[in-house]
Amino acid sequence: MKKLNVRKSLLLLLLTLLIGVLAACGGNNEKSTSTDEKDGEATSGGTLNVGLSANAKTFDPIKYTGVYESQVMRQMGDTLVVYNKDLSDIIPSLATEWNVSEDMLVYTFKLREGVKFQKGQYQDGREMTAEDVKYSLERSAKESAMNRLSGVTEVKVLSDYEVEVHLATPNAALLAMLTDAGNIIIPKEEIEGWGDNFSEHFIGTGPFQLTEWKKDQEVKLVRHENYWGDKPNIDNLTMKFISDQNMMTNALRSGDIDIAMDVKGQNREIINQDSNLELLTNPGLSIVYLDLNNKVGPTADKRVREAIYMATNVEEIISGVNQWGGGDVSYLPLPPGSWGYDKSLVDLVPKYNPEEAKKLLADAGYPDGFKTDIFVSEARVPYATIFQSQLKKNLNIDVEIKVLEWGTYSDTVAKGNAPMNIGGWTWYPDPYFFLYQLFHTNQIGALGNGKGYSNPEVDKLLERAVSETVVQEERAKLYQEALKLILADMPRIELEATQTVAGVNKKVQGFEVSADNSVQIVHPNGTNVSITK
Repeated sequence: MKKLNVRKSLLLLLLTLLIGVLAACGGNNEKSTSTDEKDGEATSGGTLNVGLSANAKTFDPIKYTGVYESQVMRQMGDTLVVYNKDLSDIIPSLATEWNVSEDMLVYTFKLREGVKFQKGQYQDGREMTAEDVKYSLERSAKESAMNRLSGVTEVKVLSDYEVEVHLATPNAALLAMLTDAGNIIIPKEEIEGWGDNFSEHFIGTGPFQLTEWKKDQEVKLVRHENYWGDKPNIDNLTMKFISDQNMMTNALRSGDIDIAMDVKGQNREIINQDSNLELLTNPGLSIVYLDLNNKVGPTADKRVREAIYMATNVEEIISGVNQWGGGDVSYLPLPPGSWGYDKSLVDLVPKYNPEEAKKLLADAGYPDGFKTDIFVSEARVPYATIFQSQLKKNLNIDVEIKVLEWGTYSDTVAKGNAPMNIGGWTWYPDPYFFLYQLFHTNQIGALGNGKGYSNPEVDKLLERAVSETVVQEERAKLYQEALKLILADMPRIELEATQTVAGVNKKVQGFEVSADNSVQIVHPNGTNVSITK
């Protein structure tokens, strides 16, 4: 049975306070936590404005595909369990306790009593029960666009406050899966009542309730007065979609927003130089990669993929994009912060060698190059521009950059219609969320594996890593064996390990940048953001 580790929590608190003191003495503007309360008098109330770097397409848990959508959804809804602040452990949320059967096929959860949904059109803020958990999780298991609860066969209701989650095969990553915003608990009446329009009228158990969604502009939320957790310090939360980095920074400096997510480029330095602002950073669990279509077109040939990789100067791309810091060469399909990362595998990554790349491309039947397209969202254009120049110079491959808004981009890539695309992936320390989601054959047709990669031996290793053991060290070895095979197949080009970054007005108190890039305003891990007078 899972319980909170009080001693560990106290140690983490002491460590956090010590880091805060050292940072204050060191005079470094880059931190991971916003201004301490001693810097200003905390108040209850007011409006907090947060800038997100891309537009949201949907807030339906089974339909969402982007971190930008989950950043909003997490304010409105809750999952059974959540990660703690440093993502090292899973702690209670809507579930208070849980245990796992010896065969790892049944997870039993005791639910928190007295949790109320927000008032909606089809229910009046009633209590959440086990039936809601059954409905929400089975809906996710059957209909999730990203297979966010794969392997769950049934959720059995034992009582109003107890459920069993049954699996087809053992899955050591289930608890981590249940922390995902795609597995938020929602009321059946609202889903069935609104149908396809539920996204515009989202109802959950979270600290804030949706009041208005101006498409392509902003989402307005108000404090949920019957929230089961700590009462939110702020009355209103507005999340604004600002894809242009310069506009985002200008909005932060002018006071139109209080928090700017995903700050990049020279805007990092602009924020550092502003005495009213802070730049918060975290090494992050985020990577950027360049997918090569493994099923159709020239890149279906491994020799072509290898030639393109060898003709790509990744160091030049990453240094060019990150002149002011913010990212490093990733090398592997896992972020360095994952416990499955193995630095020794970096030697398996193809080295930059344009002359050898030309020979490989000629052997594959393209001595004069070819024409192709690369699909990107607006934020990835700088990467694509440098890549485009390199391929033209080194292989005479003409790459046309196609810039799409997020919804169209994710749909195009998921359906396998992108010859090349540049994507980003942010999730949890468990390698399952990077390797299974991005490389398992079952994920073909979802955004993660739109490239169509399939290797039966990789599939077996990824399945064994969650079915044979819960011991992290043993699982890590299986993931590392899978990584060796993936690197040999060269299904994509690894680009960047990205920092999680936010620019914050110093009047904001208690906000931290999380390694998984989630926006935490009120959270069971103890976070409750406020604003000084």
